[in-house]
Amino acid sequence: MHAELSFFDLFLQASLLVKAVMLTLLGFSIASWTMIIQRSKVLNNAKLHAQSFEDKFWSGADLSKLYKEINSRGHFVGLESLFVAGFKEFARIRKNPGASSQEVVDGTHRAMRVALSREVDELETHLSFLATVGSISPYIGLFGTVWGIMNSFIALGAVQQATLAMVAPGIAEALIATAMGLFAAIPAVMAFNRFSHSVEKLENSYGNFTEEFSSILQRQSVAMSQQSQQSAQ
Repeated sequence: MHAELSFFDLFLQASLLVKAVMLTLLGFSIASWTMIIQRSKVLNNAKLHAQSFEDKFWSGADLSKLYKEINSRGHFVGLESLFVAGFKEFARIRKNPGASSQEVVDGTHRAMRVALSREVDELETHLSFLATVGSISPYIGLFGTVWGIMNSFIALGAVQQATLAMVAPGIAEALIATAMGLFAAIPAVMAFNRFSHSVEKLENSYGNFTEEFSSILQRQSVAMSQQSQQSAQ
């Protein structure tokens, strides 16, 4: 009995449709775990990079030197991308003698918002797949269960004397499909909720930096305008 009801034997004895359901759910589970591990590394690195850059930024480093240092690497992510986009736009607009302080602030703010949107899109990569797996896996497993139980009762109706031993394997294989659906769905849902919360916190952190950096650039722009006016006088 134990050999007959082992998972592998039940899979081999299952109908083609139930086998397809099980293999589909197994594929979903492998893919979701791969993405869970990958997204976990990406988000953890994003948090570390954000903390490291904020420590350097708020340490009082010269913004021009910090920009040259980051820009020379040619590759930047997270807050570095926002900083580079904002400072580059700030420097470009300031070259225009007729640009007002408000035009400088608006331009740099727009550039950083675009960079922020790109960074958030990158952080949210594959999250929709995890949400999809968490939503549809139980239903796919339930479909396999219904199909397996239906076949068991059809086979039961074809004999004159029915016993539990005749329907037990079919019902067992059907219930395994539901179990596999839950096995694929539960980690995906838990990971999606956790990663969504992490992305939301990072997005808030990026948004706060955008506003604070815009204020710093606005003050610098006003100070530079006043110096220009005093020089002209």
